[in-house]
Amino acid sequence: MVGSANFPENVLLASIYSQALQAKGVKVEEKFNIGSREVLYGQLQSGALTVLPEYNGALLGYLDAKSTATGKDAVNTELKAKLPAGLAILDSAAAEDKDSLTVTQETADKLGVKSIADLAGKAQDLVIGGPPEFKTRREQQFKDVYGLTFKEWKPTGDTTANALKDGGIQVGNVFTTDPKIVQLKLVALDDPKNLFSSQNVTPLVNTAGLDATGTAALNAVSAKLDTAGLTALMKRVAVDKEDPSAVAKSWLKSAGLS
Repeated sequence: MVGSANFPENVLLASIYSQALQAKGVKVEEKFNIGSREVLYGQLQSGALTVLPEYNGALLGYLDAKSTATGKDAVNTELKAKLPAGLAILDSAAAEDKDSLTVTQETADKLGVKSIADLAGKAQDLVIGGPPEFKTRREQQFKDVYGLTFKEWKPTGDTTANALKDGGIQVGNVFTTDPKIVQLKLVALDDPKNLFSSQNVTPLVNTAGLDATGTAALNAVSAKLDTAGLTALMKRVAVDKEDPSAVAKSWLKSAGLS
């Protein structure tokens, strides 16, 4: 039984997992749009679900709110130690749906920036935007981790990507799989010091319900799925209104997994 949370990206990922398993002859039932992590986790523990698409950093935060691990390997090491018997994570994909600092392609070219670290010596001239709580949570971290002090912080909320394009801000907090990154040709800056916790797409499984064939099928998906690819798929689902199952099918075919 493959389950998903009740938001489009998770349904898409669950569709990919389900069809990848079926392509290898694994019998699958689907139970998508279930609800919150608390509900999903309980159903996985009980055996009502076998496979869930998870995000490693968020899952670790759920299991241990005090964890300070941020990099992918550190997060997964802690996850493996915290998960109860019977539950396991499989290989994490490179694909992440996480916070980022994002700029326009024009700004990236003009300033010569590819990572957050490249903003050193430039941030003091730049206006940054994001959700209202972004300044409270992150201002000191940017100073401590990267030595950055921005000129001004603007609460831009859901309009952050558009504010970047319109020039109202020069740097914005946009999630890495937001379709507007593709639509508006934005650039998510690398985060070499892992200020933002890793949120790698990772299968969470009930080991009693999954054999070696199923495990290999899901790990093969993780080996092929990256952030740019997932963002492009999400544009098809969220913007072009394509059916997640059809989008999953076409991706698996292009990845050689169906």
